[in-house]
Amino acid sequence: MSQIQPTVPGQQDIPYLKIPHTEPGIDSAIIHRLLLHFAKVSPGQDIVIVCIGTDRSTGDCLGPLVGTALSKLNHFGHFHLYGTLEEPVHAMNLKDTLEKINNSFTNPFIIGIDACLGQTTSVGSIQVVQGPLRPGAGVNKELPPVGDIHVTGIVNVGGFMEYFVLQNTRLSLVMRLSEIISSSIHTAIKEWNKGFIPLVRREK
Repeated sequence: MSQIQPTVPGQQDIPYLKIPHTEPGIDSAIIHRLLLHFAKVSPGQDIVIVCIGTDRSTGDCLGPLVGTALSKLNHFGHFHLYGTLEEPVHAMNLKDTLEKINNSFTNPFIIGIDACLGQTTSVGSIQVVQGPLRPGAGVNKELPPVGDIHVTGIVNVGGFMEYFVLQNTRLSLVMRLSEIISSSIHTAIKEWNKGFIPLVRREK
């Protein structure tokens, strides 16, 4: 469970995206934003997706749901995946998982996936943000940062009794967010592997 990171002007050359899951065209918006980030991936650089969370908490199972969905879509091995419902990445094994990734790949491009809590008006939104996510921050845990970029789904309201809130999160919302995130990431990576060049890069 991550904490929403404030956007600091000057630190992000690709704009921060936060979009409600009910917004028409949300898939296209997320795919396009991911492709802008993928423009920074070097040829031959491994893409590693780390889906953080646990299947023992409704609100915190977003990451493992996304990971499980992606594991069924990765037919051509375009990315490396850590964190599914069967083998979740959570507070107890996150550090070991990151060490395993660092030992297995040279300078990988890492995408962190996690659930987070936010304001009432933001519940149900999906965020694509440059820089690492801070897993555990939403429930006051100190864990290592994850990702060159991160994608999070705001599953419920934060600020009070976070563990209770996570246990009482609507599974239907978490499932819908996981479907959007997994399909968007899969499509974006597939397009990137086809040699898609974002408009921003073409104009330079």
